[in-house]
Amino acid sequence: MKQFLRTHLYLFLLFVLPAVTFAAPPPGTTEAQAFVDKLNSVILFPTIALLSAVAFFVFLWGTAQYFMNANNDAAREQGVKHITWGIIGLVVMLSAFAILELATTTVGLSNELDCANDPANCANNPFVVPT
Repeated sequence: MKQFLRTHLYLFLLFVLPAVTFAAPPPGTTEAQAFVDKLNSVILFPTIALLSAVAFFVFLWGTAQYFMNANNDAAREQGVKHITWGIIGLVVMLSAFAILELATTTVGLSNELDCANDPANCANNPFVVPT
């Protein structure tokens, strides 16, 4: 009897779960998806890019301090601190981008950073919110 119930349960799940998977989304989710897409493309991804650029320039500034002040140990130490914090900032921003990208692709949201495949659409006007 146990085997019979288990077999029928597996068969039921085999045929019912795909139907649930391909069901239409509940009402209101398309608006939420559109909102999250806009939030990602207008606020989160550009903020991550800006902070990554700041971390990169901190790294470059530390490198310049390190090499230009070869005789001054205190200035070289300051350069090493800038290099270290620049690398930490780059790692944190790369991790934030990876987590955000993973989250958006996991739940099926499209990110609007497809500039590699469509560069003309990305560089038209940076002040216009994509629709």
